[in-house]
Amino acid sequence: MIKIMNIMKKIIAIILSGVVIFGTSCQKYLDVNQNPNQATSATPKLILPQALTYTAGNLNSFNSYGAQVGGYSANAGGYGGFGTAITYNFSSSDYSGLFTSSYDNLEDYQSIINQTQGSAVNSYYNAVARIMRVLHFQLLVDTYNDVPYTEALQGAAKLTPHYTDAKVIYKDLADQIDTALATIATGAITPSVTPLGTSDVMFAGDMTKWKQFANTLKLRILVRGNGKVTFSNNTFDPAGFLTADATINPGYTRDNGRQNPKWNSWAWDYTGAAGNKAWMPTTFARTFYDGLNITDNGRGKALYYQFPITPTNQLGNEGVAVVSSPEGSFWYPSSSRSGTTAGNATGALKGPEAPMPVITAAESYFIQAEAALVGITSGTVSTLFNNGITASFKYLYTLPSGTVSGSPAADVATYLSDNASSYLVNFSLAATPAQQLEAIITQKWVALNFVNSEQSWNDYRRTLYPKLVSTPGATAIQTFASKVSESTRPDKLPTRILYPPTEGSYNSANVPKGIVPFGSLIFWAQ
Repeated sequence: MIKIMNIMKKIIAIILSGVVIFGTSCQKYLDVNQNPNQATSATPKLILPQALTYTAGNLNSFNSYGAQVGGYSANAGGYGGFGTAITYNFSSSDYSGLFTSSYDNLEDYQSIINQTQGSAVNSYYNAVARIMRVLHFQLLVDTYNDVPYTEALQGAAKLTPHYTDAKVIYKDLADQIDTALATIATGAITPSVTPLGTSDVMFAGDMTKWKQFANTLKLRILVRGNGKVTFSNNTFDPAGFLTADATINPGYTRDNGRQNPKWNSWAWDYTGAAGNKAWMPTTFARTFYDGLNITDNGRGKALYYQFPITPTNQLGNEGVAVVSSPEGSFWYPSSSRSGTTAGNATGALKGPEAPMPVITAAESYFIQAEAALVGITSGTVSTLFNNGITASFKYLYTLPSGTVSGSPAADVATYLSDNASSYLVNFSLAATPAQQLEAIITQKWVALNFVNSEQSWNDYRRTLYPKLVSTPGATAIQTFASKVSESTRPDKLPTRILYPPTEGSYNSANVPKGIVPFGSLIFWAQ
C-alpha cells in the first residue's frame, strides 16, 4: 500500500486546489527510491543527508498545516476559494501530502536501519535513522491517530499493512529511542565505528547532540502520552536534553531547489518570485504581542512585518476590508523586500540559507517544564519555563548566519517587566497547577509561532491552551476559530484531518472507518 502510494506520487503531481496549501510536499535532493518495490542499493552515507533534507521539507508542510488550523494564520485578502480551509469540513484530499510524504521519508530511514542492523561499525547510522523514524511516526500519530506501523515499510512483502493502535505505537516509539541510545553507546566503544561526518546535516556527527535530541523527543512522547500510555521506563541518557536548537541545513542557498523550504514556500523562490501570499497573521495571535493579552514588542518586531500595526484577520472572514499579504509575507519582518536579495532577517523565515528547525531549545525547555510539573522528570519548573522564554527570544533574534541581532536578554527583562501582573509571563504568579500548565503551554504557543506550528496545534488539542472564548459572538481577539466554521464542538475547531484518498483506494480493508473532522480524537486529545 505504502509502496503503491509512492509509485502514484512519482507519476502524478500533487495539484493544489485554488490558493490553499493542502499537503504541500518537498523535493528530495537525491531520491533513492527509484524502484519502490526493490531494496535500494544506495549506502547509508548517501541516504542519510537526503533523508534529513527531506525531513526538513516535510516539517515545512507540517508547519503550514499547524499554522493554518492552529491559530497563527488566516486567509488574506485578494483570494477566494478557501473552502474547507475555513469551514474545517475536511475531505480526504485536504493536507493529504502529510501522510504520503512522511511514509516516503520513512522508507529512507528504514533502508538505513535494514542495511546497518547488527553492524557495530555502522551503529551511528542505525541509531540516527531509528531516532528520525520515531520523529516521523510521532508526527503521523499526532495527526492521524492509528496508522500503519508494525506492518509498515516492508515493501512488496506487505502492500496493505494493518493499522496499529496509536497508544501501542507511542509506547514502542519510546522503546525505540532507548534502543537508539543503546546503539550509540555500542558505537562509542567500537574502535572502527564509522563517523557520520558530513552525511549528518543536522549535528555534523556530534553524537552527544544526537543523544540530547533523542532524550528530548522521548520526553515529548512521554509528556503527550502521560496518563494514556504505560511506558516501559521514564529514564533518559545522562547527556540530558536539548539546550540549543536542533536544525537541519544541507547547505541551503539562494539557488534552484536549494533554498530553505520555508523561505521558498512563504517568502520568495530563487528567481525572486513571491511565495504564498494567501495567508496572513490572525488577530488572535497578535494579541500575544500587542498588549491585548501580552505585551511583547521585542518578538513582535522580530517576527512580524510592520509590527505593531501588522494587519491581521480572523480565519473565515473574506470581506473586502481584508488586506492582502505583501510579497515576502507578514512573517518576514525586514523592510528589504526585493526577492532576489532579501534575507538575513530575524523571525521565523529568516532567509533562503537559514537552517530548518526540528526541535528548538525553546520547545525543549517548555517540554521539560511540563514534565517537571507533572512529575515525569525532576527540575525546577520556573527555571525551565524562564529558560524557554529566553531561548525563544534568542531563536527569533538569530540571523541565518547564526549571529544574534539586538539584545534578546535585555528584551526578556523588558518582557517580564511589561507583563508584571500576568501569570502567563511571570511564572511565580501562577497560583495553581492549572495556571502553571496554562502558562507553559501558552508560552510554548507563542514561541512556536510559524516555527513548528504543528506542535502548538497538538498541544492545544491536548490541553485546550491557550484559552479561547467559545461563547456565541466571540471576537477575533478571543478565539482563532474560523468565523464560518462548521464544527459542532464548543470551541468551533476541528479535531483532526482525514486519511488520504490513497488509503481508501489501496488499503480500504484496513484504513479506520467512520473518521470525522469534528469528533474523532487523537488518543491524547480532549
